Amino acid sequence: MAHRSLEMKLISGLYFRLLPIQLILAAVNAVNGMISSLFAGNCVGKAAMSAIGLYVPFNLFIAAVALMLMGGAQLLCGESMGRNEKDRMQNVFSINLLVSVAVSAAFIAGLVLLVVTGATRLMARDDAVRRSFDAYLLGQAVGVLPFVLGQQLSAFLSLENRTRRTSIASFVFVLTNLALNAVLVGGLGMGALGLALAPSLGLWVYFGIQAQYYVSGQSMLKLRLRGVRRSDVPAILKTGYPGALSQVYQTLRGFILNALILQFAGNAGLSAFAASNALLGLVWSLPTAMVAVSRMLIGISIGEEDRRSLTDVMRVMFSRCVPLMGAVSALIIVSAVPLTRLYYREPADPVFGMTVMAFRILPLCMPLSVICIHFVCYAQASGKQLLVHILSLLDGVVCVAGFTALLIPVLGMNGVYVSNILNGLTCAAVIVLYSWAVRRAFPRNMEELMVIPADFGVKEDERIDIAVRSMDDVVTVSRQVTDFCLEHGTDRRRAGFAGLFLEEMAGNVVRHGFSRDAKKHSVDIRVAHKGDDVILRIRDDCVPFDPAERKDLVDPEDRAKNMGIRLVYRMAKDIRHQNILGLNVLTIRI
Repeated sequence: MAHRSLEMKLISGLYFRLLPIQLILAAVNAVNGMISSLFAGNCVGKAAMSAIGLYVPFNLFIAAVALMLMGGAQLLCGESMGRNEKDRMQNVFSINLLVSVAVSAAFIAGLVLLVVTGATRLMARDDAVRRSFDAYLLGQAVGVLPFVLGQQLSAFLSLENRTRRTSIASFVFVLTNLALNAVLVGGLGMGALGLALAPSLGLWVYFGIQAQYYVSGQSMLKLRLRGVRRSDVPAILKTGYPGALSQVYQTLRGFILNALILQFAGNAGLSAFAASNALLGLVWSLPTAMVAVSRMLIGISIGEEDRRSLTDVMRVMFSRCVPLMGAVSALIIVSAVPLTRLYYREPADPVFGMTVMAFRILPLCMPLSVICIHFVCYAQASGKQLLVHILSLLDGVVCVAGFTALLIPVLGMNGVYVSNILNGLTCAAVIVLYSWAVRRAFPRNMEELMVIPADFGVKEDERIDIAVRSMDDVVTVSRQVTDFCLEHGTDRRRAGFAGLFLEEMAGNVVRHGFSRDAKKHSVDIRVAHKGDDVILRIRDDCVPFDPAERKDLVDPEDRAKNMGIRLVYRMAKDIRHQNILGLNVLTIRI
């Protein structure tokens, strides 16, 4: 139990170390929407706010495609990291960027055609709203390419543990967006066009700061135009599209909701919904960031066939993320009136009351959404396509649109807000029912709820996990590992090597890694018996260190130095080292 707690603490610590940067990444688009809505409400007017609301489904669709490419490439790269397939990582990186450019060009052409052909009349019948919408579409088209490419680079920078660069890029983007809004909207009075141009130009700055790292030649992943294999494109799309389905469905949901709101609540309802969604979009960045971290950890756990780490990710979600989201939701609810005053100042205006109720009701669905999107992510990575499609369809369009159609004629805009809560409850029930339907039994633990296949990884009795926190612990490792191997039928020679190898490598981490800084560290050791092989995995959170760099170093004055490492490399069948998300992972196969 002590080791179980330590391993859970390691996963939890890694999770929340990665979360802040992912939160910043997820907030980039939300900050764009919030700043635009604030300038629209205070400097332009309701027509511009309605234009922002009408653009939301288009933005969701572009974001969905970007997420499909990013999610597919990130999961494939994570699995390749887990398997140490460096060539495939390079190819996935290159083909992902090339496809992203092509897709962006298609989106830009589509937005321009909507304006040129006058097709926007189908969505905005009011002339003032339509003119604002046309201008807003043209301004947004300028930022499509850096938005899509920026999403991809942010994921790759996280895998390379270069999140600081993305943090800087995001901070500069916010400042640029704010400054350009002040100049283009507040100073030059460019209206809806300025509202869209400001974030679009800011996204070019955001993308440029990230891209500079890959142009500098310092990156592990490098863009290669020659010899790139298109064979990974179907794999990226197949792996990524289930996770993006929800946003595709949300695009459809957006068009349906806009039509229902205009019919039953008018332009005031659409403006209230746009204003509340703009600010809540920033809050939605938190669950989006949570699932982005989980996507990386889940992909790596599946690549390593690490059953326990896989379930630990979901345990962190339930024990840490859901309560955190609940606390944030409560804060929004009690601040409903002050938040509304950011957009509208007159309480007698119907749009004011509609916006207040949005802030009081919509946040209640957020903790439930954290559960749903995590299970969609896990199902996507593990090949449970039926669950992905069911949850994406229900969460994306069926529940919210269906419940809204039933409730909005009776409850008005409150019907839209309540529908989101009913949607979350329905999806949570479906997750449990899916486990029951597959297993024919009610889930009693996390593995059963996740429906992890029996042949995934190794069973509990075929592995041993050891926590090392000091040299005293290292001394006992050899005997424990040797005894475990002998009990599982390993010959004495290999069993002895297993104990010796782990004692040497774990001791090396404690002696050199623990002393590099003032932080508390631990070494997580796993020994698994799979087939005819003994697989040793040593994972630590110390500074990056590849023992392969020491195996060929011979000190003329001390030839015994590094002898232990050289012995391990000479006697083992296979040794692989990686630094994944700030963790050293050494895998030895005997």
